Amino acid sequence: MEKTWKPTVAGVLAIIAGAIQLIIGALCATGVGFLGGIFGLGWLSAICVPLIVFGIIAIAGGACALARTAWGLALTGSIFALIGPWFLLGLLAIIFVSLGRREFK
Repeated sequence: MEKTWKPTVAGVLAIIAGAIQLIIGALCATGVGFLGGIFGLGWLSAICVPLIVFGIIAIAGGACALARTAWGLALTGSIFALIGPWFLLGLLAIIFVSLGRREFK
């Protein structure tokens, strides 16, 4: 089967969104920046830790989309890339992973 650009673009978009989530979550968890300085780390960790986990899942799904191996994980990673103000990256990743379904093993 011919390889198209759709899973590749989906993987790159999911990895970018996941990396943003991971960086923001790590900065938030360590108290660096505006939110950590004003509000402290107590209740904010309830937001930071899931953001880190979602970023890791999005990056893993993006890697699977690039390798065209596990369609389910690629779709899951694209869905987790939706979380945050960069949701457009996740939405496009979901669309491209779905359209490239036949290319996965």
